[in-house]
Amino acid sequence: MVNFTIQQIREIMNKKNNIRNMCVIAHVDHGKSTLTDSLIAEAGIIAGAKAGEARFTDTREDEQQRCITIKSTGVSLYYEIPKDKVPGDADGNAFLVNLIDSPGHVDFSSEVTAALRVSDGALVVVDSVEGVCVQTETVLRQALTERIRPVLMVNKMDRQLLELQLDMEELYQSVSRTIETANVIIATYKDELLGDVQVYPDKGTVAFGSGLHGWGFTLTKFADMYAKKFGVERSKLMSRLWGDNYFDPATKKWKTNPTGSNGKDIPRAFCQFILDPIYKLFDAIMKDHKDKVEKMLKGLNIQLKSDEKEFTGKVLLKTIMKKFLPAAEALLEMIVVHLPSPVAAQKYRVENLYEGPKDDEAATAIRNCNPDGPLILYVSKMVPTTDKGRFYAFGRVFAGTVKTGQKVRIMGANYVYGKKEDLYVKSIQRTVLMMGRYVEPIEDVPAGNTVGLVGVDQYILKSATISTSETAHPMVQMKFSVSPVVRVAVEPKNAADLPKLVEGLKRLGKSDPLVQCTIEESGEHIVAGAGELHLEICLKDLQEEYCGGVPLKTSDPVVSFRETVSAVSSMTVLAKSPNKHNRLFMTAEPFPQGLSEDIDNKVISEKDDPKTRGKILADKYGWDPTEARKIWCFGPDTIGPNMVIDTTKGVQYLNEIKDSVIAAFQWATKEGVLAEENCRGIRANIMDVTLHTDAIHRGGGQIIPTARRCFYAAFLTASPQMLEPVYLVEIQSPDNAVGGIYSCLNKRRGHVISEEQKFGTPLLHVKAYLPVMESFGFTADLRSQTSGQAFPQCVFDHWQQIQGDPYKGDTKSAQVVTSIRKRKGLKEGIPPLDNYLDKM
Repeated sequence: MVNFTIQQIREIMNKKNNIRNMCVIAHVDHGKSTLTDSLIAEAGIIAGAKAGEARFTDTREDEQQRCITIKSTGVSLYYEIPKDKVPGDADGNAFLVNLIDSPGHVDFSSEVTAALRVSDGALVVVDSVEGVCVQTETVLRQALTERIRPVLMVNKMDRQLLELQLDMEELYQSVSRTIETANVIIATYKDELLGDVQVYPDKGTVAFGSGLHGWGFTLTKFADMYAKKFGVERSKLMSRLWGDNYFDPATKKWKTNPTGSNGKDIPRAFCQFILDPIYKLFDAIMKDHKDKVEKMLKGLNIQLKSDEKEFTGKVLLKTIMKKFLPAAEALLEMIVVHLPSPVAAQKYRVENLYEGPKDDEAATAIRNCNPDGPLILYVSKMVPTTDKGRFYAFGRVFAGTVKTGQKVRIMGANYVYGKKEDLYVKSIQRTVLMMGRYVEPIEDVPAGNTVGLVGVDQYILKSATISTSETAHPMVQMKFSVSPVVRVAVEPKNAADLPKLVEGLKRLGKSDPLVQCTIEESGEHIVAGAGELHLEICLKDLQEEYCGGVPLKTSDPVVSFRETVSAVSSMTVLAKSPNKHNRLFMTAEPFPQGLSEDIDNKVISEKDDPKTRGKILADKYGWDPTEARKIWCFGPDTIGPNMVIDTTKGVQYLNEIKDSVIAAFQWATKEGVLAEENCRGIRANIMDVTLHTDAIHRGGGQIIPTARRCFYAAFLTASPQMLEPVYLVEIQSPDNAVGGIYSCLNKRRGHVISEEQKFGTPLLHVKAYLPVMESFGFTADLRSQTSGQAFPQCVFDHWQQIQGDPYKGDTKSAQVVTSIRKRKGLKEGIPPLDNYLDKM
């Protein structure tokens, strides 16, 4: 029975100190959805008995079947917490928690980015047996760059007790090691404005428990119990219950070393006061000592119902532990006390979120989370509705109030302040509250809350900023940690179904934050995703949901490559314009190592001030300071990792052809010379230019094709190479399956970079690099070689050169170039230099 009404939720929405926007993030299969269940059961949306099995936030059929989360799901929950736990700035003891459950699979980490944008806090879940994994690190890094405050939950503690049967000290060591690893990551990505957000059990920012069994605790829970019993202050006890603190019963004093006054070893306080009762309870229940159990229940004053007394083993254990240490209580207390309200969070997040000046009307309204200011709402993702092909726009109100029927400006991803493109002025049909698998209508939603909008989906592609103010700038675009490198060509089996496919691709492009649907020049429809699983889900959705069951044919997955140069040009190349009156002289050279990555991560970008950017390039990469200031543009798409640099001295009319050269460079880097793939890491230098004095003879029609030929010639003289994308694979497996892992990787040109034994478990952590084009079917192959014991997790890591010379027929590089050219229907063989080079 749901124990709140929409009316109650609407009332709390106005008390902005009583709102918490948070999302649950973790590595795949560490128990996010299962843990979320206990919070949802506490709010009365699902029955307590089903919590842990229902996985309420996995709303799609395929999520329930595969037991993985694919889309992030939002739920708004209403809680009343005990009066003594309420933080100081809150208004009353009723709280509204907007919770988003996100997927842990690396292929869907774009969903996590979308979820993080609308939250202020994150509950990081870590499996106590497997510890901090590669995806935990990725999502934590994403959370901290968005300035989101983490709290930690160490999940699956029941496995430590029942499967591994660790003794108390070992369990303490294993858990504290996990917490330390998490803190190392948090400290690495420290943000000045956010302050120190490391998590400590004695501060109450770490919880322990088991999502499946529905029990969990923070140190506060035990500190409260013992504070009443011994009459000590709670805060004093908290600090003693973790770390190297030992209580000597003989002298009744606290010590910091484990030898007691009588020379015997005394147990650590955490083991003695917290783990000991849990261990005794587990032991008595699992060994079926009924009288012991009854005595303990009396001491803990837990009442069992008559039918519950019949239970035995794990079922009884689950029932008792749920009553003794309810997980929802521990989590709620962490969420309410340690995660920030929108008022607190938007003060320091506005710098990262808002593109415009930080002191204009909109920025001030966001900073103060002002419900009466101009409306600023960021739509982070589109959620499919029950009618096919329509979407709710799911987002968060950062300032102002969004109402049904309100007229708003919708600024899409390509909107530039002051221009008209990608800007629509429309009215919102309805506002709704997202409740997992269903929605509730609501009249208006004030600042600091998440909301679903109806009727704006046809104007938004993936994300957008919605505002009522004419002067508001858009919010900063989300940056994803994975890039769509795996592509598939899709076509309908019957040509008559083509319009349905085109319509379906448009809808698919909306439904997923990362997927890219494009049409190649050859007329193919290309769908690009982050990995095999991501593509598989997208294509399934495309066929069943968005195309109405039309039969489709898909090609084998294809990887996108990049082209680069590996040396300085062997000569200065020259190109003449068609009318022979203008000449361009250029060379090309590769970037220094690390520069392409810096451009990808926006450390160096086209928007920077030329002087400061020039200084970074001169200091860090040793470029000539005068040249480093004269960067004309980046490419492709004006943001890519290639540059044109003007190294000329005293050329007349140079600025007049600048736009034409930039246009030619975008074209040349979008379709490189080897196989018409994007370029990466190329620096093109304009050495000299001779131009006609008459402006009419040096227009775009003369300069653009000339400049493009000149760039191509420069690339060809600088020993061009192909780059391929590489995955970082993290594999977890028992010791005895390592042979299978190595043989499987060696067959696919992979190489292992580290392998480490996980302390206290028979598990090995193997990290390896694996080229993306070798990764298709890798998971299945690995499982068959290790009889299903190894679990791989692939995440895009970097680009690497393909071995060999693309001109020599039998090398890997040449084969790749030939196959791409054949697929694109280009002439065989790399075009010779004479095609582009002119003689004096």
